[in-house]
Amino acid sequence: MDNLEYAEMLEIPVNTVNVVKKRGFFRRRDKKEDLKDDVIADVNSRAYDESAMRTDFIQTEDLSEAPVPRVKRFFGENGVLVAEAVAACLLAGGIFLTNALVDNTAINNIAAGLANPVAEETPYTEFELSSVISPLSDAEVVQSAGGVLSFTAETSVYPVCDGKITSVTSADGLYTVEIAHTSTFASVFTGLTDVYVAVGDEVKSNIPFARSGGENAVSMTMFNDGEVISGYTLSGAVPVWNS
Repeated sequence: MDNLEYAEMLEIPVNTVNVVKKRGFFRRRDKKEDLKDDVIADVNSRAYDESAMRTDFIQTEDLSEAPVPRVKRFFGENGVLVAEAVAACLLAGGIFLTNALVDNTAINNIAAGLANPVAEETPYTEFELSSVISPLSDAEVVQSAGGVLSFTAETSVYPVCDGKITSVTSADGLYTVEIAHTSTFASVFTGLTDVYVAVGDEVKSNIPFARSGGENAVSMTMFNDGEVISGYTLSGAVPVWNS
């Protein structure tokens, strides 16, 4: 019967079987072939019934989740990031056009401040002063009580310190030149015979910018915020700040 149990497990029909029947003491002997047919039919019948019962429990419904339909994005998978980038570019372009076409915007003022930071003014007393006449000249330079330097001699004329030409005027054949050293500190020369510079030129204290012919007195006056500076004395021909 082991073969029969194995056949039942496999759920396959049985075509043959070996039957061993014990002989009864009082019963008559049946035909062996009839007994074999009965056993085969019985096994196949039971196998069929059990297979049908198990079939009833087979899951026929598809329980897997339906695929989520993919929404086609206009900007692709990273549509949000692309949209944000486009918005940022449009905003930056608008700001650029506004600043380019409109003056005195907050951003323009900030940018101008960064490009041209306001330099702290150097006090005029920190400038080292130089002689206004040539070192080779023996002309006498004098200082008035009001702080005006003057001399009468033929000589080259030098700035009292580095600066920039802000004014050149002439009257009666003589020139007056104003030199700015800071926004408040300036010097003015009058009585010059010849001038070698123009407005906007940078000048250095060791390079002459004009000449005196010696026929007229040349004067030099220093100003701070329009007030005449007199707090210096002469050391030879060189002005020195009073300590």
